[in-house]
Amino acid sequence: MSRRGWWLFAAMSVIWGIPYLLIKVADSGVAPPVLVLARVAVGAALLLPVAIRRRELAPLLPHWRWLVLFALVEIITPWLLLSEAETRLSSSLSGLLIASVPILVTVFGLLTGGQDRPAPIRWAGLLVGLGGVALLVVSSGTNGDAGSVAEVLAVAVCYSIGPLIAARKLSELPSLGMTAACLALAAVVYAPIAAVTWPHAVPAAKVLASLAGLAVISTALAFVLFFALIAEAGPARAAVITYVNPAVAVALGVLVLGERLTAQMAIAFVLILGGSVLATRAAGRRASGGGPDSGREPDAVVAGEYRPARPAERD
Repeated sequence: MSRRGWWLFAAMSVIWGIPYLLIKVADSGVAPPVLVLARVAVGAALLLPVAIRRRELAPLLPHWRWLVLFALVEIITPWLLLSEAETRLSSSLSGLLIASVPILVTVFGLLTGGQDRPAPIRWAGLLVGLGGVALLVVSSGTNGDAGSVAEVLAVAVCYSIGPLIAARKLSELPSLGMTAACLALAAVVYAPIAAVTWPHAVPAAKVLASLAGLAVISTALAFVLFFALIAEAGPARAAVITYVNPAVAVALGVLVLGERLTAQMAIAFVLILGGSVLATRAAGRRASGGGPDSGREPDAVVAGEYRPARPAERD
């Protein structure tokens, strides 16, 4: 990659690794619906003018049903579940559980007939990665966090279904316009729910800063930089940050919040990371083996945030 590509890669690795920390801090001062509303409303307010200026909203109208479903499984449902789960789970454990998304994407792709028959090494990767997830679930369940773990796993399932919808039904839509529209829809959905749970006093400064960071940095700025990274390095290389984000989430949780990193969590992280690399290895090699004319690069799935590779992004 170019130097600019490396800078964008490093920025995205951090930017999509910090939401777990910010959610944990914000949960201490506002209810989860308020947290989600702040994130989606500010994000929509920042991205909608850009999408309107680029005329990226009109092409969405014929596909509004699939767009609503995509918003439901990619933003509306998972962001509330994750925020709710982190009221009881550590941010580092949540980040590790979300690291299972590449594994689940591969599993759902196979179940729905959307991928070629996997090589043995991919099957081995799936088994290793799922073993890491199982280790996290078992170790967390013994500590009385089974319900919260189930919520985060439901988030991972949502993040895994979203790419299938986007790849098969929304792949030709403009990414920025689709993101802005989904955020705006989520804001409309959460406005009445957040009104019921609105805080009676102004939250602490650290809570307000966390909400601002989630909305401005981890949502609006993140998507702009991610699209730039795809244009600079291609979706296949951009997807590699999926393997870096969980490490950033764990490091921030331990260093900033003083969360405990257990031996089971460390082993599970190695299993999930190694399994993800193996499970997606074959597709990555096919995409990069023949140069720019070798065919379509794989769609990008990054920390649950998916953007399909469109024709303009395949060079």
